[in-house]
Amino acid sequence: MPTVFVIGEDWQLRANVRAELRERGVEALGMESLDEAARALAQGTVPTAVVFDATTGDVSRPTLESLARRVPVIVVASRTQAAPIPESAAAVLWRPVRVAEIVAKVEEVLKGLAA
Repeated sequence: MPTVFVIGEDWQLRANVRAELRERGVEALGMESLDEAARALAQGTVPTAVVFDATTGDVSRPTLESLARRVPVIVVASRTQAAPIPESAAAVLWRPVRVAEIVAKVEEVLKGLAA
């Protein structure tokens, strides 16, 4: 079963994406920050992919770049915030975005990894 980290301060987005992914057989772990993701990595939990809400302000953190070099990172970003998007992001979805769009992109990325 693939594991996806869903990282973001927006608990509603995080919870809804996690719920939809779990309905599709994906182990989705919700995290409020990249620090939580770093702790999970240190404990041995390695994601297959990551959904990252760039409105958290953690975009330039080394943890995100490190993750993006190892696994596909799907960034949910806002055009009204000037946060830089990591060049190594697998995909960028611009707000307003629906949960279904995020989940579809995750499924697309996971299928690409399985091929």
